[in-house]
Amino acid sequence: MPGNLFIISAPSGAGKTSLVRSLLASNQQVDMSVSYTTRAPRPSEIEGKDYHFVSRETFLSMAKQGDFLESAEVYGNLYGTSQSWIEAEISSGRDILLEIDWQGAAQVRSAFPDCISIFILPPSLQALENRLHSRGQDNTNVITQRLHAAKADIAHVVEFDYVIINDKLDIALQQLNAIAVAAGLRRDRQLKRQQTLINQLQEGKITPWPA
Repeated sequence: MPGNLFIISAPSGAGKTSLVRSLLASNQQVDMSVSYTTRAPRPSEIEGKDYHFVSRETFLSMAKQGDFLESAEVYGNLYGTSQSWIEAEISSGRDILLEIDWQGAAQVRSAFPDCISIFILPPSLQALENRLHSRGQDNTNVITQRLHAAKADIAHVVEFDYVIINDKLDIALQQLNAIAVAAGLRRDRQLKRQQTLINQLQEGKITPWPA
């Protein structure tokens, strides 16, 4: 039985990465797709775990060869997802999660119409600004640019199947995990996965209860 493909998108600073990491730690059925990027690694990021960090020349060469399921340029950096890896993992029955922006999500939906898309929103614009400042990764001008970009990103929320407000991480995680679990319990999947049980329930002999 093929696995599910989940797409998670959010404006920068909405807490998407923390939420995804918490889901992966609590739900062993879901694996993370590791994207390729031309962005320089942040201090806490690990090659091959957070991203595959490559040069712009290497990225463009891969794109020309058709290696990417989706690719996009965000804040001057290129991001892309390996299509062959995604297809192999889903075929093996694993659920795969893509953490990408709305542009990439649109491309993935074209290739995988049955994918499940989720958009993460901050509880307010002020909370988003506070989170961007607290990260300590960008100067004031960059943060202002990210806030303007966030408002543009949020306009695409209507394109997604589910919307989660990330106010409190534990509640948002419960909601995200509920979506992942429910996706595996959809009728078409359960009818195939539990066909033996269903046949037994339908064809089994009913023994009268002793008086």
